[in-house]
Amino acid sequence: MHPIIALWSHPRSMSTAMERVMRERGDLTCFHEPFMYDYYVHRKVREMPHFEAEPDRPLSYEAVRDMLMEEARTRPVFIKDMSYYVMPRIMEDRAFGNVLINAFLIRDPVASIMSYFKLDPEATLEEIGLEAQAQHVAALRRAGRPPVIVQAEDVRADTPGTVGALWQAIGLPAADHAFEWQEDKPEDWKQVEGWHGAVSASKGIRPITEDELRERAAQFDRIAEQHPRMRAYLDHHRPFYEELKAQALKP
Repeated sequence: MHPIIALWSHPRSMSTAMERVMRERGDLTCFHEPFMYDYYVHRKVREMPHFEAEPDRPLSYEAVRDMLMEEARTRPVFIKDMSYYVMPRIMEDRAFGNVLINAFLIRDPVASIMSYFKLDPEATLEEIGLEAQAQHVAALRRAGRPPVIVQAEDVRADTPGTVGALWQAIGLPAADHAFEWQEDKPEDWKQVEGWHGAVSASKGIRPITEDELRERAAQFDRIAEQHPRMRAYLDHHRPFYEELKAQALKP
């Protein structure tokens, strides 16, 4: 059995760009949020906007898990997914947990919540995602399987250094060619095309700028005037973000 590398993220955390880097490596079979089908289609927790479910996808948690484990019989597998899709159930699934290599991606919730509400102003507190990530990380630590955590801002500031450190930590060889994207956007992104317009059109991860950082807070305030729940969501999730940030890998 080959390993299954899971990058557990939260919405609008730059996770799709990280997935694109992993796809460009060329040595992994990659899946875009396979457990999304259990959360939004099988259990119908809520209706996800900008999402067109594809036919013949495994829907239940068990079906998705079994599909991933079958794929891992022949080749290493990478998934980008969300902790709130699978927690706490995944921690009870020891057979699956034993083949997972867990990494986490976090982003400043001022940026991620603002970006989320632009696309889905009906987002729930759970869907912000950082609380579930913190619970997931804590459970893995208690189980003796501490994960690797990286920050989106660090990836933007030093993509080769931060992603290279992540690869080293999870046992992947260097692959500098993966930072410049040659392939067309992946076929399985079509189901969520409305969420990933910018990264679909990009050829790499852009460096972060001071102007962008300064604009974040002002833009959050402007959008929060229309959607006051954003501030409550930020207050709720910021402690979980700070907890995870303190554990983040530094290149």
